[in-house]
This record gives sequence, C-alpha cells and structure tokens, in this order.
Amino acid sequence: MYFQVNPKTGMVINLTDLKQHLQDAIMKPLDHKNLDKDVPYFANVVSTTENIAVYIWDRLLQCLPVGLLYEVKVHETDKNIVVYRGE
Repeated sequence: MYFQVNPKTGMVINLTDLKQHLQDAIMKPLDHKNLDKDVPYFANVVSTTENIAVYIWDRLLQCLPVGLLYEVKVHETDKNIVVYRGE
C-alpha cells in the first residue's frame, strides 16, 4: 500500500503519534529487559536478531495504520543487520 504525504502537514504520519507508537510497541516492552526472562514472547522463541525483528514487526502492525509499515531493520552490529518486511 502507498501512503501519500498530507499536503497540510507534509507528513505521512504525525511524528508525535509515531514516537508514541514506538514507545508503546518497542521501548516499553524491550528496553533494559532480559528478553528471555522478562518478555513473554521470548519464553518460547529464541531471542535472535531475526526473531526480535519479527516481534517488532508484529507489535507495530497492531498500532500503525494498515499498510503503513514497510520494513523493520535491526542492527546487532555495524555488519550484522536484519531487515524484515513481513515475509
């Protein structure tokens, strides 16, 4: 799906709203947590970078407008990067 830039705001999504979605979907459940012990999703899923990308994708799908999410990119190191597009 393709989203057009709102001619009045110059944005696809309000950045304040996006920041809140990122906070709720990613930062609150994951930041400063032991993924394997503190995040229920990873109780039965190995906390690899690939699975973290899938988790983030799934969480963002729940709060962003349908079709807005294009990809999730997780950098483990400068050379180890996972890109997930919901495949």
